Amino acid sequence: MQSAVADNLLHDASSNLETLIFCSQTLRSKVQRDFEELPSEAFRPLRDSLNNLLRKFHKGPPKVRTQISIAVAALAVYVPAEDWGDGGVVNWLRDEMNVHPEYIPAFLELLTVLPEEVFNYKIAARPERRRQFEKELTSQIEIALNILTACLNINELKEQVLEAFASWLRLKHGIPGSMLASHPLVLTALSSLNSEILSEASVNVISELIHYTAAGSYSGVPAHMPLIQVIVPQVMSLKAQLRDSSKDEEDVKAIARLFADMGDSYVELIATGSDESMLIVHALLEVASHPEYDIASMTFNFWHSLQVNLTKRDSYISFGNESSIEAERNRRLQVFRPAYESLVSLVSFRVQYPQDHQDLSYEDLKEFKQTRYAVADVLIDAALVLGGDPTLKILYTKLFEAVGRYKNDEQSEWRPAEAALFCIRAISNYVSVVEAEVMPQVMELLSELTKHPQLLQTVCLMIGAYSKWLDAASRGPSILPSVLQILMSGMGKSEDTAAAAALALRHICDDCRKKLCGFLDGLFHIYHGAVNGEGSFKVSPEDSLHLVEALSMVITELPPDHAKRYLDALCLPVLTPLQEIVNQGPEVLNKKPARELTVHIDRFAYIFRYVYHPEAVANAIQRLWPIFKGIFDLRAWDMRTMESLCRACKYAVRTSGRFMGITIGAMLEEIQCLYQQHHQPCFLYLSSEVIKIFGSDPSCANYLKSLIEALFVNTTRLLTTIQEFTARPDIADDCFLLASRCIRYCPQLFIPSPVFPSIMDCSMIGITVQHREASNSILTFLSDIFDLANSGKGGQYLPIRDAVIIPRGVIITRILVASLTGALPSSRLETVTYTLLALTRAYRGKAVEWAKESVSLIPLTAVTEIERSRFLKALSDAASGGDVNALTVPIDELSDVCRRNRTVQEIVQGALRPLELNNTRVS
Repeated sequence: MQSAVADNLLHDASSNLETLIFCSQTLRSKVQRDFEELPSEAFRPLRDSLNNLLRKFHKGPPKVRTQISIAVAALAVYVPAEDWGDGGVVNWLRDEMNVHPEYIPAFLELLTVLPEEVFNYKIAARPERRRQFEKELTSQIEIALNILTACLNINELKEQVLEAFASWLRLKHGIPGSMLASHPLVLTALSSLNSEILSEASVNVISELIHYTAAGSYSGVPAHMPLIQVIVPQVMSLKAQLRDSSKDEEDVKAIARLFADMGDSYVELIATGSDESMLIVHALLEVASHPEYDIASMTFNFWHSLQVNLTKRDSYISFGNESSIEAERNRRLQVFRPAYESLVSLVSFRVQYPQDHQDLSYEDLKEFKQTRYAVADVLIDAALVLGGDPTLKILYTKLFEAVGRYKNDEQSEWRPAEAALFCIRAISNYVSVVEAEVMPQVMELLSELTKHPQLLQTVCLMIGAYSKWLDAASRGPSILPSVLQILMSGMGKSEDTAAAAALALRHICDDCRKKLCGFLDGLFHIYHGAVNGEGSFKVSPEDSLHLVEALSMVITELPPDHAKRYLDALCLPVLTPLQEIVNQGPEVLNKKPARELTVHIDRFAYIFRYVYHPEAVANAIQRLWPIFKGIFDLRAWDMRTMESLCRACKYAVRTSGRFMGITIGAMLEEIQCLYQQHHQPCFLYLSSEVIKIFGSDPSCANYLKSLIEALFVNTTRLLTTIQEFTARPDIADDCFLLASRCIRYCPQLFIPSPVFPSIMDCSMIGITVQHREASNSILTFLSDIFDLANSGKGGQYLPIRDAVIIPRGVIITRILVASLTGALPSSRLETVTYTLLALTRAYRGKAVEWAKESVSLIPLTAVTEIERSRFLKALSDAASGGDVNALTVPIDELSDVCRRNRTVQEIVQGALRPLELNNTRVS
């Protein structure tokens, strides 16, 4: 046995360090995962052996001692206190320390890891036993603290004692703040804060005490007030050290962490705006001003939590009536205004590009961008407290100063201006659209900031961010030409600036579409330049889609006759190159790389999606259909081209609706025919879109019935084993998405159809497919079938459904229970649970019996009678109409129990055998 070999080598004096580390890890792992496999009489010898090893390695090596300590702690998680003997593991540990004081360092390490193992899910203990272990430790916390207090007398162990104390505090149970306020362990940690070399263990203890007082585990913050009143002054006394240049950076970081912990934990108290709380706020501003970003950013979460507390109405409910609530809210916002004004200035400089930004590695550049996003979030918090317009004024001051420097030294001083613009862009959603004091000045400055590519990129993005302001501005029409000129400049500068300009134009055309109807000729000039590659524009094919979308949205605002003309003009530069490829004949079309076709087809998809003139789009797709059909016929083997073409057709169907006329029939006939040969998943997806639009239209019933029957017959012939599902997950995903759409939009065609039993059998084969999307689509389809009574259209088909489901009920339930207990990953648990509960709600007592039959197959060594009973009780409550949310815990616990280690999981799956069942077809 692996653990026996490891145990022998650990006891062998000749084993080297590598062997000791490897064997201690092996032993720890075996105890964590596989202790249940040992006979009950093996516990005592194992505990004694581990105890001997703990004594043997009491002086190290530390890595070995830690692994053995974790192994003993894992053992304690499994073994109830009454079976452990000696009054439980903590009492046993106390007795061992009294008898063998020479081994105290090793026993202290065990005492440190014990509470940590409560939350270690590598230990394959049952959920109920884990809860009992937490209760056992909580009941023994006073004994543990007495042990630690006694060990304080050994000076060289003080750090270790404090680390153990911090570990026990993480349990957050049971000791009133008044007792802790004068406890020797707390006083020792607090006194260590003032020592010349800051104790890491002391900082950890104070940090855990702060969290402890905020957890409300005893009876809320007031009960812990005596402890808070001891901690806060001690931490506040460290404020001066934040600016002490002689202080080690790690020490400053530790002090900053304590201030951040106080802010995060006491934010509700701080939000009252008392004089005492403002002292903490000023200290946190001090941390936020630290030149090191890693230190300053520790406060960012606090500023967000404080903003939420100050602005959300829920914080003021205790003040009663509306006028009192509003008065208190305004008072608090006024109190914190200076702090947030300072914060804006303290963080905004951090977004400035470093001098050597061009030499940054990919990872460093990524980290810098994350810094910018984090600062942007802080600025948004400030804007929510101060208001967007006042925040803009602060940032405009910085922009104005930066632009002055930029004019004088164009080469090196673009960075401050870019940083100020980035910040102004970050708060765009919070600046009033009628702001008339600062924004016009900002817009006037932009034309002076187009020389440097990086700066021009941010200028373009900022223009896009303020598109709603541009639309509302009284000077809007006169501003737009200069704005468009800047964006054209961006499109010609570099690929990055062109991408930013194209995105900005999309935003402007979305929000200013009515005003831009008069600028269509200029917009088409930009569009032709980008799409045809004319002139000096550097817009990539991907970014050109923003321009297609931009013009499409403006065309949507035109009256129908104008819209048709401009839609034709929009399609022409896309159609021409595609027509040329098709005209070169089948051989050329077949050999073209997919990219040369999809670049044009994707533009059609955007046109059909964003030009909302249903009749005009229907006419366009009708004229284009011969070209589309030619590509369908010759490139049906090419998944990439088919996906692009189906996407374009999907948006044409979605926009045109019933204006599609004869084109929709031709399209569906094409798909139905090609799917039999090529089985492209996108054909199923396009069909599901058609079902959504036309499913309830009686005039379409015949050809839709023919379509879905043909598609499902072909798919069920393909997906006959779990291996086929694994090999073709996209087809499975889109097939069951289509089936769900049929249930919702045309149950009258689908449920009475002869393909319905086949698709049910197919779903049973595929439930346990490991592909996430495919599995979710199958489970969602099953849920929709089980919830059919809730559907307005589907209720009348319940007898047909039941005739199909009830003969399959036992097998479906058993596969779902197998999925719950390990056949599918735990990340799929929520979806499987919902499906099982939907089945139970639909079939009530029958479903509970089916489930009882399934879980009875699982051996009692894997699942106890109590665990089975809890699970079945939850299903029974669901069948009786109980609250589903309250029933998930016993179901989750059955899943945890059956997955607790590999051996148990194999036993459970061996008993349920889902892969054998799902090949069983019901006649």
